[in-house]
Amino acid sequence: MNEVALETEKSTQQYLTFTLTGEHYAVDSLNVREILEYTRFTPVPRMPAAVRGAINLRGSVVPVIDLQARFGGPRTELNKRTCIVILDVPDEDRQQSLGVLVDAVNAVREIEKTEIQPAPAFGSHLRSEFITGVIRLGDRFITLLALDQVLDLEALGKPATCDGG
Repeated sequence: MNEVALETEKSTQQYLTFTLTGEHYAVDSLNVREILEYTRFTPVPRMPAAVRGAINLRGSVVPVIDLQARFGGPRTELNKRTCIVILDVPDEDRQQSLGVLVDAVNAVREIEKTEIQPAPAFGSHLRSEFITGVIRLGDRFITLLALDQVLDLEALGKPATCDGG
């Protein structure tokens, strides 16, 4: 029975799913530290457009990244379901906490690794290195994000869309 449980653990993974301008995305739940209701952040001067500001999280300053802006779109419009997802991402030899602004958090889903399809070669508005794969859930697709690429601190000022170049 333990072997069956181990095999199940290896064949599935949990992802936090969220919505951004009507599109569905997911991140590995192991990177999620916590989810906050939208809270006012402090703008930080001279930051790339994708960095909306910073929040104070129990004494730590946490930058807040607007994923919509990071993906090349306009800034996220705030609404009553807007959340800040606090993620721990690797940064050289340590973990860096970053907040990402999303329209709404949906659920934590257990996803079979066999359900994950490769990133599409065309048709996506995101650069392929931002996508680890896609899954089909009913009549919609969920894009699995590669956080190490999406939240690369050095690259935050560079465009994230596919523009043919």
